Amino acid sequence: MGNIQLNHIEHAYGQLPVLKDFTHTFDGEKITCILGPSGCGKTTVLRLIAGLEGPRSGSIVINDETVTENGKILVPPYKRKTGFIFQDLALWPHFTVYQNIAFGLKEHKAKNEEQKVKEMLDLFNLSSQQKKYPHQLSGGQKQMVAIARSLVLRPQALLMDEPLANIDVQVKNRILEHLLSIHQADPFTIIYVTHDHKEALDIGNSIVVMNQGNIIASGNSEEIRHSQHIFLKSFIKT
Repeated sequence: MGNIQLNHIEHAYGQLPVLKDFTHTFDGEKITCILGPSGCGKTTVLRLIAGLEGPRSGSIVINDETVTENGKILVPPYKRKTGFIFQDLALWPHFTVYQNIAFGLKEHKAKNEEQKVKEMLDLFNLSSQQKKYPHQLSGGQKQMVAIARSLVLRPQALLMDEPLANIDVQVKNRILEHLLSIHQADPFTIIYVTHDHKEALDIGNSIVVMNQGNIIASGNSEEIRHSQHIFLKSFIKT
């Protein structure tokens, strides 16, 4: 996939500014972590890229196609070829594991549904769980289902909104290792939102640090780790 460009994005909820002249290019085929405290605008960036909201002003370009301009959504969410994993996962409680993964394929009337779902079940070691419902799964298994449901559609970009925030550290590490191995085998764009600097430094090829709607630093893990920016130094120490 090509780059995802956000150009001079301004956004607010009511009278509360959320993003202020936000400009950044997310490199294709990299894992970019957006790091920052709660309420700094991280999730809003993902929602704007996905097309779930439109900014007050500015433009968004995905793979050389302008999808949002001057506050107008030009390309709807379902045509952007992005997968979105929400913090609350949003699994369908009355669907089995198989049905949750297959849901997007049915909506898009995709061919070879059974084969594609089987590939995801095998990839995430969920074959033995495919007839179970979300309430019968562990937290880690639910995360795997949510990731598989997004990847089965072969998105050009995967947007992840703190999906592992409430997971045990050991389970989180296993899921991240699994995700990294998938990415290394077939690179695609991942934008991963987190408030955990250790997580960001461990998995991000590129890191964008936000505070109060602004980007205050960006770079690779070493550049961020050794940044002399006052906010960043204190944030990483916490």
